[in-house]
Amino acid sequence: MVQLEHLTAPVDAVVARMRALDAALHPRDGVAVFNRVYLAVTEEVDRRLDAGEFADPRAATALDVRFAERYLAAVDAAAADRRPPACWRPLFQFRRHPGVRPLQFALAGINAHIGHDLALAVVDACHTLGCEPADLEDEFDRVGDLLVSLEERIREDLMPGPDLFQIADPLTHLLGSWSLERAREATWAAARALWALRHCADVAGEFTERLDAAVGFAGRMLLTPLAG
Repeated sequence: MVQLEHLTAPVDAVVARMRALDAALHPRDGVAVFNRVYLAVTEEVDRRLDAGEFADPRAATALDVRFAERYLAAVDAAAADRRPPACWRPLFQFRRHPGVRPLQFALAGINAHIGHDLALAVVDACHTLGCEPADLEDEFDRVGDLLVSLEERIREDLMPGPDLFQIADPLTHLLGSWSLERAREATWAAARALWALRHCADVAGEFTERLDAAVGFAGRMLLTPLAG
């Protein structure tokens, strides 16, 4: 039990940080909307770690924590008036726009975090653990499966009700163009490519910049104002 507590302590610290953000941010703030979604995911990962549901809890913890640190670093950068990665900029720029719906904020944050941060987190975790991406594939898939299972619930919870039917139609079309499953598949390919390029710093850096920019462009489309 002591060993398990030692492994899950970093995840507990991440959860505590997200709970503090949840308490500090206005509920309608776009970052707060995403933070609530991500907090629910991280709490579920923590619960599953405590329950011993990961075959390799050390690998799962490393991936989960490195993943979360990318998001929290973007939050810290924005709070300090520094530029966060391009993938996160649309969310921070539009976080208070009255014409952007909560579901758009949630999915734009997921897009940034899955499309960009997760690929880099896999590489970070491989360096931390001294392993290859293939050694983390089971943990990657488990976290991805959890996110996919939550996506439908997120859409149901945050989709406008019948009284907002006029904006629900364009919202449905807009968000129907983005798929978490496809984003996850692309992320795994990107992680493997970055690992293969780890000894070619210039090429890896250019690849990362282009990935960041492409994910940021998708996020900007997801945040197209639909009213206000």
